[in-house]
Amino acid sequence: MTIDLTIRGIQEALARNNERIAMLEPDGVFGRIIKEVTIFTHAEAVKQTHVDTGALRASHRMTVTGVRGLVFIDPGSVNPRTRARPAEYGQVEHARGGGHAFYRIARQRAEVHYRNLVRQMAQEVAE
Repeated sequence: MTIDLTIRGIQEALARNNERIAMLEPDGVFGRIIKEVTIFTHAEAVKQTHVDTGALRASHRMTVTGVRGLVFIDPGSVNPRTRARPAEYGQVEHARGGGHAFYRIARQRAEVHYRNLVRQMAQEVAE
């Protein structure tokens, strides 16, 4: 018994699948979202950090590697006035909670920003 099959639209389906895979690459749509959300989160953390000498606020750093973004306090940073390390006293400040919890606030705002970006990018991709 011989079966003769014809698949129509396979090239188009493969091309669309390749486009979707490319969107997940670091230089694709997903990578752009990660970069934008990381920049946004960093800016929010800086904005939310209470200021005494400004060393803690100035010690926030960010990195984006592939599809991973990271916002953190520079462990090598030193307050020039007190010689204390912002990475150490920043944890204490953040743990005070409320308006002192700069990363918690930044993350909450970044989550909203992320959802908006995903909706916007989804519309662009659909067009």
